[in-house]
Parts: sequence; C-alpha cells; structure tokens
Amino acid sequence: MPTALITGITGQDGSYLAELLLEKGYRVVGIVRRSSTTPYERIGHLVDRIELVSADLLDQTSLTDAVSEYMPDEIYNLAAQSFVQTSWTQPVLTGEFTALGVTRMLEAMKKTAPQARFYQASSSEMFGKVVESPQRESTPFYPRSPYGVAKVYGHWITVNYRESFALYAVSGILFNHESPRRGLEFVTRKVTDAVARIKLGTARELRLGNLESRRDWGFAGDYVDAMWRMLQQDEPTDYVIGTGHTCSVRDLCETAFSYVGLDYREYVVQDPRFFRPAEVDLLVADPAKARTELGWEPRVSFKSLVEMMVDADLARHTALGR
Repeated sequence: MPTALITGITGQDGSYLAELLLEKGYRVVGIVRRSSTTPYERIGHLVDRIELVSADLLDQTSLTDAVSEYMPDEIYNLAAQSFVQTSWTQPVLTGEFTALGVTRMLEAMKKTAPQARFYQASSSEMFGKVVESPQRESTPFYPRSPYGVAKVYGHWITVNYRESFALYAVSGILFNHESPRRGLEFVTRKVTDAVARIKLGTARELRLGNLESRRDWGFAGDYVDAMWRMLQQDEPTDYVIGTGHTCSVRDLCETAFSYVGLDYREYVVQDPRFFRPAEVDLLVADPAKARTELGWEPRVSFKSLVEMMVDADLARHTALGR
C-alpha cells in the first residue's frame, strides 16, 4: 500500500485528491495546522479513512518530523494562501506560505525521504499579463499579484531542487478549477451561492468586479487526477492542466442565473471595490502535453460545472432553511 502525504488536505483540491487516492488503495496522510477548532467540512466523510498529522508550512521542524514519521511515497503540496485578493492585503504572509512553504516541504523531503515523488501546485496566475495565448509549459511568466509572484517562486524552487538534488519533483500549472467545495470568496462560488439565495428569495443582488475577465474553468475532481498521473511518469516534468476553452465572468453569470430561470442583468452590479489593482484579463491553457503524455482529458464541461455548483448551493441553503 503506497503512502501519500497531502498538505492542504482540508481544502477543495486536497479533499478530492484524498478521495481519488483512497479509491486507488493508498494510505492517505494529511497535514493540518494546529487549531482549537476542527475545520474539516470538506473531509468530514473521510476522517475515519485517513490519518491527520499536525504540522505547519511556516515551521520547518514540524514538516521534517511529519515526513520522517510517515516516509511517504508521494507528497502533494497543495497548501497555500490561495486567494488572490488577500495577497494584496497580506503579501508577506502569502510569501511565507505560498513561496517559502514550498522550500520547507522540499527540504523536509530531501533530508528524510529523498526517494519520494513531490507534486507542487503551481498556478495559471503565474502567467498573469500573458505574452502569448494559449499558455503552455514554455510560456514566460508575468505575474500580476503577490500571489502570482509567490507561486512563481514555488514553481522555480521545485525545478531547482529537481535539477540540483535529483529529486522527483514536478509542478502542475493548473488553470482555474472549481467545484461545490470551492471557498465562498472565489468568484465562481460567489456567483453560484448568490444565485441560490436570490432564487430562494433571501438576496436581491450580486456585486462583482470585472465582468470581462476571462478564465479557463474546469472541475477540480478532474484536475486532481492529473496531479496523480504526473507522479506516475518515468521522468519528472511539469505540465499545464486546463480545458483549452475560455469564458468570461459575464458568461459565468449568464450560465448560472439562466439555469434557474433568471436574467443576470437584473441582479448583477459592478462594484469598483472588487476590481484588482493589477488585472489579469485572459488566461487559457494549451494542455496538449498533458493529453499526449498523461492521457488526461477534462470530463466535466463549463456548463455542467456551473449547474453542479448551483444545485449544491440550492440544496445547502434549502437544508439550512434560508
């Protein structure tokens, strides 16, 4: 039974990845930060099938101890300060978690489990002000937020450890991937949650920033399969993961509202507070390498993804009686 260690297991991607690995017969160990509460909403159905260990991306010793104790075959570093907007108000903390946290995990692996295979969660936000479209593995980075800058560091330190210490360490440059488990602060979930509340009569409007911003949106459950496939290859290399199709925030609103029989134009209000200091206007993937070498294809369409999320938020608010 192979052992997988996951940082960020309580997040959207971590929960889907844990499910996938359990199905494949892995022993799954999740790193969680010490807390007086137990925010395990996304993995509540898995807690009796996984093991949790207390450690922190800000603390080298705890990470080294965790890797030494479980000696994983695979390490998935998914933990980060992952909300772009917050990275402007907390840039130093974002750098500590999202950049230096990667180095600490690689150091823990190098010292105690150099035979393990390491996956780093890179991001399409590294492309930022894109210099070519679509974006592929060779596209230069031009990050437009502290989050994007921190992710570029995490990406290159992974490459550096792979080349310097002969570690099996790869980065998945994942484009936007969503699900009903997405945090409420992210635009896709903000939209579907608002649609549910408006449909149920408990809200009247939805305030958003740039409606023309375009993204390559896919389903998180599909994308964790790509993560796993990357660590099964003979040689370590990096991959762009996305659908190859782009939709605007306006398209997102139209799809979500029309699904419940509403016209988004009657409810969506543009609010300058939600515009980014430096905007990223267009991100769209060229996943040809992943298709060819990993045999990976996204299965859930943009429309099906949005409808899945609206259904989940409708069910949640209905169950809550609001």
